[in-house]
Amino acid sequence: MKAFRGPKVWLWRWRRNPLKRRADVLEAWVVLGVWLLTVLAGVSAGLVAARSVEHGLARERAAWRPVMARVVARAPGSPPAHRHASSGDRVWAKVRWTVADRSAHTGQVRVEPGSRAGTPVTVWTDPQGRLVGRPTSVAEVAFRGTLIGCLVGLSAAAVPFVGGLALRGRLERRRMDAWDTEWARLGPQWGRTV
Repeated sequence: MKAFRGPKVWLWRWRRNPLKRRADVLEAWVVLGVWLLTVLAGVSAGLVAARSVEHGLARERAAWRPVMARVVARAPGSPPAHRHASSGDRVWAKVRWTVADRSAHTGQVRVEPGSRAGTPVTVWTDPQGRLVGRPTSVAEVAFRGTLIGCLVGLSAAAVPFVGGLALRGRLERRRMDAWDTEWARLGPQWGRTV
């Protein structure tokens, strides 16, 4: 198909031309509308998703609090030779902590191997006193919000874009069918040139 179209001329559908058909004008409006919808849907969905992620993570960061917990029983393993073990060298141990309402809680967290009973460990809790992970930093929040916003924006933009491609394909088929009909009507007249 593209081999027969000739060189690309910008905005040719919007220029005056006596050979321009209604199908060309309709396709021009479809292309314009699809591009506007694609950009609008992608940008708005991406911004809404990014803001939602950032607000959710900011609420978590504001609500989660560090609490000093104590190891209940000696942790398995031997203490490391250097001062602090890396996160891969840590072992699971039971700890106990008290929250603001004076209720005691227990849970499993990773501690240095060989930690003795009573060793202080900082844990993060939600407002109900349940264990949670360390809240995300401001830089992590920005990165996650941007990444998820981009992914959601691209996904949302794909819907009108694919719909526009399908509509243009249908218009192209209708145009080719009309051309075939005209050719069937006028083609035999070309054979009578003598």
